[in-house]
Amino acid sequence: MVTSDDTGRTGLSAAPSGKQYFLLNVILAGVIVLIIGYSFFYSPDEERYPVPCIHEKLTGEPCPSCGLSHAFSLIVRGRISEAMEWNSHSMRLFIFFAIQLVMRAGLAVTALREVRNLRVIAVTDAAVSAVMTLTAFYPFLRMLWLTLF
Repeated sequence: MVTSDDTGRTGLSAAPSGKQYFLLNVILAGVIVLIIGYSFFYSPDEERYPVPCIHEKLTGEPCPSCGLSHAFSLIVRGRISEAMEWNSHSMRLFIFFAIQLVMRAGLAVTALREVRNLRVIAVTDAAVSAVMTLTAFYPFLRMLWLTLF
C-alpha cells in the first residue's frame, strides 16, 4: 500500500490493510476450493484427468506427485486406503489443503473484524503457513534437492 506523509513523500506501508488481507485470504481459499472441486468433479473410476504428469511422460518414471489427482478424488469420496496406494503422500497434502481452507476462511473473517492486531496476525499466519507448507511438501522438496545435487 502506498502512503504519503505530511512532507509529500510516498512510501510503502508496513502493515496490510484489512481489505487487502481479506482479499488475499479469499483468493487463497478460492484456489483451494478449486483444487478440492477438481477432485470432486473427476471420478477416480473413469481416469480422465486433464492434467497428465509431464515428468512421467518425459522420463517414463513416476514422480512423487504422480497419482495425486486420482488420490484426491478418492479421498473426497472417503476411499482413503485406495488413495494411499495411488500416492503415499496424498493424505498429508489433502490435510494441508483442508487446514489451510479453514485457516483462510477464519482469517478472512478476522481481517474484516480485528484490524488492531492485523500485522501480528499476518506475520503469525505467514510463519505458520510456511512451516505447514515445508512439512506437507517435504517429500517433493527432498526429491527436487536430490535431483539437483
